[in-house]
Amino acid sequence: MNAQSQINKDQLPVHVGIIMDGNGRWAKQRNSLRTNGHSEGLKRAKEIAKVAADLGLKFVTLYVFSTENWKRTEQEVGFLMNLIHVHLKQEFEFYKTNKIRVRLLGDKNNLPKNIQKDIEEVENDTKSFDGLTLNLAINYGGRDELVRSVKKIVDSKIDSKSITEETISKNFDIPELPDADLLIRTGGEKRLSNFLMWHASYAELIFKDTLWPDYKEDEFYEDILEFQKRTRRFGAVPV
Repeated sequence: MNAQSQINKDQLPVHVGIIMDGNGRWAKQRNSLRTNGHSEGLKRAKEIAKVAADLGLKFVTLYVFSTENWKRTEQEVGFLMNLIHVHLKQEFEFYKTNKIRVRLLGDKNNLPKNIQKDIEEVENDTKSFDGLTLNLAINYGGRDELVRSVKKIVDSKIDSKSITEETISKNFDIPELPDADLLIRTGGEKRLSNFLMWHASYAELIFKDTLWPDYKEDEFYEDILEFQKRTRRFGAVPV
C-alpha cells in the first residue's frame, strides 16, 4: 500500500513550509552549473504545488530566496531573479487551472522593480482562486519579518502594555497566515535557516537527505503520512 492511499484527508496539515535545499549540490554531482540545479528545482516546486493542491492542502510556503541569499555571487543572484521573473510571468494558466492563489512572503521593497511588478500582478490575478494558497518566500527571513513587524507597531504608537502575540502577528507580511503544522527540509541539512521562525514554533520537523531536484511526489506523500503519525501536544501533557 503506497503512502498516498494511506493519507487521512480529514487530518491534513493546514500549513506546510518547505525549505527547498540542495539545488547547487544536485548540479555539482552532475558536473553541471548551479543555475541548472535551480532550473530543475523550479520544476519540482511546480510539481509539489500541484500535488498539494490536489491533496486539498490550504497553505504551502516555499523558501525561494532568503534575505541571506544576496551574499551569493552576482551571477547566481541575477539568474535566480530572472528565473522568478519568468516563472511569475508565464505560469498564470497553471495557477488558474489548479485554483492556486499566490502570495508574497518577504520584503518586496528591496526586490528589483520588475519582480515587484510581477508579484503585484500575480497576487492580483490569483486573489479569487479558492484552492491552495501558495506563499512564495522571496527576500524573506524570519528575523527580518519580526523586525519589520515591530517597526510597524512602534510607528503606530500603540501602548506597550496592550501588545500581545496577536499584535505582532497582525503586522506580519501575511497576517492571516496560520502557524506551520509541518516543515520539510530537503538536502540533508538539519536547521531552519531563518525560515518561519515565528510560524514554526510548534511545527513538526522532517529533514530529508534527498536533494530538492530529486524530491518527487511520492516522497511528499510519505512526509504527509509521517506527520499524521505524530502526536502533537503543544506543551501539554498527553491524557
